[in-house]
Amino acid sequence: MKKAFLCSLILFIFCTSLIVFGESPVASETVRGRIIEITKDSPEVQEIIIEIRQGTYKGQTMAITHTLSGNPARDFYFQEGEGVLLWIESQGGVVTKSYITEVTRDHYLGYLTLFFVFSLILIGGLQGLKTVITLGITGFLVLKVLIPLILGGYPPILITIIVASIIVTATVVIISGFNKKALAAIIGTIGGVVIAGMLAWIMTQATRLTGLSGDESQMLMYIPQRTNFDFTGLLFAGMIIGAVGAVLDVGMSIASAIDEVRNANPAIKTKDLIKSGLNVGKDIMGTMANTLILAYTGASMSLLLVLVAYEIPFARVVNMDAMATEIVRVLAGSIGLIYAIPITAIVAGMLYQKPNLTIGITSDKKCKKNKKIF
Repeated sequence: MKKAFLCSLILFIFCTSLIVFGESPVASETVRGRIIEITKDSPEVQEIIIEIRQGTYKGQTMAITHTLSGNPARDFYFQEGEGVLLWIESQGGVVTKSYITEVTRDHYLGYLTLFFVFSLILIGGLQGLKTVITLGITGFLVLKVLIPLILGGYPPILITIIVASIIVTATVVIISGFNKKALAAIIGTIGGVVIAGMLAWIMTQATRLTGLSGDESQMLMYIPQRTNFDFTGLLFAGMIIGAVGAVLDVGMSIASAIDEVRNANPAIKTKDLIKSGLNVGKDIMGTMANTLILAYTGASMSLLLVLVAYEIPFARVVNMDAMATEIVRVLAGSIGLIYAIPITAIVAGMLYQKPNLTIGITSDKKCKKNKKIF
């Protein structure tokens, strides 16, 4: 009789717990924590005590068993005092599962960002402050306009062209003001980017690039927004954004050089002014093309090492989707950069020598001195 009563009691408690937990939703959150003690430390496993710094369980401590798999890409070997991100799953107010997801790195990145801003202002003064403002605008446009609109299903090519044009215009106007130099730089930059974009689109279609060579691109097929992406369009959009910075640098440099030459010699002929810009552009061209190539090489370093290590034939390498994508990206951007030089030089030469075409727009230095209208 006692056994029957005991079994019935256990069964009742078990069923009640199932009902309670079944009705309680599962909640999960990622919170910050700090390792206050490591009670067991071996090459295979770490027993860690973590103080939770935020969220539902803020101020509490939690014991975590951290298993090391031997894979350096996934393993973290923790030390006391380190900050971590902790994933916690709970049901009915009871923690059912928890583990460490990442080491906190954002505070170090914040320090580096502050030093970057400080350096810009220290070396550049007012121009450095303007640069910080333009970087903020660029970040806002990319994160709050470009990305959400593409995720919302808007055509990536059109959206990227519009956002890139706004970035170029805002950057140049904030840094230089609205004058002939700025107008020449804007036209030259947009012209170079358009050429780079046209070449990228033509080559993307001709070489049948999929836009799915990276793992991140493939993951986009399973995002919760269920957006039907045009992956070749996304690839093209990425190429445009990647080329804007270098092309803008070239366009601004050429326009600034022509502005200085014109102010030093107001009587200079249009032909000579354009020639001066082209000569400056020739020096810039090599270094900036190298900048693009080395930047993309650095991003693909691991892939290049794997290809060389396994002695994969050149014909196979150059025809791989991932490699062909990077080659098109580098060459299209570099060609756009090259053509930005003559476009900027010609436009700047015409603007400075044809005042009747630019009513209300003055040269940079004259605008600052007396606001004279040509």
